Amino acid sequence: QVQLVESGGGLVQAGGSLRLSCAASGRTFSTSAMGWFRQAPGKEREFVSVISWGGSTTYYADSVKGRFTISRDNAKNTVYLQMNSLKSDDTAVYYCAASAAWGTIATMSTPRKYTYWGQGTQVTVSS
Repeated sequence: QVQLVESGGGLVQAGGSLRLSCAASGRTFSTSAMGWFRQAPGKEREFVSVISWGGSTTYYADSVKGRFTISRDNAKNTVYLQMNSLKSDDTAVYYCAASAAWGTIATMSTPRKYTYWGQGTQVTVSS
């Protein structure tokens, strides 16, 4: 079992940066793909990014490609999401999630592929 706790959210001006962290407990972290999703008010949860268990492969949603970077430190059981050039459209609650699966971006962008979820951290970008 994996427990996930996000941190690093907050209020930032458009064009600014934030770094989200997701600390995991449990022995399966290093063998789990780790993803980030977000959900804005009145909208469905949407895929942001995912990183393979070893960190060699990453996928990004088109809306964040070139601005966000996902990384992980298996020694620290932590996954990160560096968010640069933030826009008002990035405002949402951000969730990290763990999956035992791996596949194409179409597969890994599906929330039901993830077994464990954090409680979320709010990111608000003011314009």
